[in-house]
Amino acid sequence: MLFNSYVFLLGFLPITWLVFWALRSARGRYVWLAITGYVFYGYWDPRFCLLMAFSTLVSYFAGLGFLRWDNDARRRKLCLVVPIVIDLSLLGFFKYANFALETSHTLFGWVGWDTRIPHYNIVLPIGISFYTFHTISYIVDSYRRAIRPTRRFFEFAAYVSLFSQLVAGPIVRFRQIEEDLEAIGQADRWRWFARGVRFFIIGLVEKVIIADYLAYFVDPALANWSHLSSLGTWLAMLGYTFQLYFDFSGYSSMAVGLGFLFGIRIPQNFNSPYKSLDPSDFWRRWHISLSSCLRDYLYIPLGGNRHGEWKTYRNLMLTMLIGGLWHGANWTFVVWGAYHGVLLALYRRYGRYWDVLPAAARQVGMFVLAAIGWVWFRATDMRMVAGLFTRMFVPTAGELPSQARVLLPLLVIAAWWAMIGPNAFDIDVAWRSRARRWLVLAAAAAASLAIMAGSGGSPFLYFQF
Repeated sequence: MLFNSYVFLLGFLPITWLVFWALRSARGRYVWLAITGYVFYGYWDPRFCLLMAFSTLVSYFAGLGFLRWDNDARRRKLCLVVPIVIDLSLLGFFKYANFALETSHTLFGWVGWDTRIPHYNIVLPIGISFYTFHTISYIVDSYRRAIRPTRRFFEFAAYVSLFSQLVAGPIVRFRQIEEDLEAIGQADRWRWFARGVRFFIIGLVEKVIIADYLAYFVDPALANWSHLSSLGTWLAMLGYTFQLYFDFSGYSSMAVGLGFLFGIRIPQNFNSPYKSLDPSDFWRRWHISLSSCLRDYLYIPLGGNRHGEWKTYRNLMLTMLIGGLWHGANWTFVVWGAYHGVLLALYRRYGRYWDVLPAAARQVGMFVLAAIGWVWFRATDMRMVAGLFTRMFVPTAGELPSQARVLLPLLVIAAWWAMIGPNAFDIDVAWRSRARRWLVLAAAAAASLAIMAGSGGSPFLYFQF
């Protein structure tokens, strides 16, 4: 089910909201959130609800194990390792099995071994990367005693299946919303209602009016990338650079807004990343929930920057390589992760030379570096990567994206909003409740609904991850 669909906006959301606030007990609200989360998830493919339920049960019982064997180091270690191995095995099978088999086949071919490697028709469960991160972070935080595991099964089930952030994030750690979950029985439905509506409408505008409109030009152009000229390739990739940002930022803003509607404060996931001045700043602003998880659960346990310069570079590279692979079972994502790992390492080594440049130059430079990186992120294979880079950096004749004259002003608007203008959180901080502002917001919502009526809802790009 899509946030930007009439079935969600006119059916699922109002029913879920009305019943949730009609229930008076915390347990009733936990149960209802868990049920609606599974309905929301099962709308796509009910079979995979069983997979999420199994992962939930494994992690829940691991939490009970931590409570029972608080002073037994050996059993606590088992409660840490076993559920993580199970979760990663499920993720590995559904997301990476065919990738591993195809890579093995290629490697065997290089050494002259003629092997027949099977290919399985595996359907990737939507959102599996996100809810696996939720369960693993819960287990690790319980083991570290950063949180006390809950005994209430439906509280934990509601956390894992919370529909507002289930299939594309943000990656919410239990400790980040534990206070709100614990107090959910006494929550005030109107306390954050207006904030929730604001965030949701801003996210809807980002997705429907900007991201989807850019997709109208970008997707056909990149589907026929071999016909593009150098200028056409740059226009298409700039379009994708803003399409990806507003698509995912829009989803995250809507998720935050939905959380507020149900009395849960979901953390910020985007902080105007195209305003960043260097690679480190970029990863503090882009997909904040993922980058912070990679830092806390991978980079720091690997040693972080505590064991010398070269090991720090190694840890940066490993973290970003795994972060790239998390996004998808394709070598293009691995290279994209390596690219950002190299940028982070270079900035750590030579950042003092970069930091003396004017702020505007650093912002534009970082934006161009990020846009170049999106070539690997968007390309379907290395052949497309090579073709796009050839056209971007070697003068090539060819076509422009369809209706480029319309695309150009849209790129200017998108660039202003992303690189200069306010993001959803900036708007919220500066918000003063006046009739004129609410009228503007209502008009933006009406425009989004009108566009949806004509074109239908389009999936979010991060659903594939």
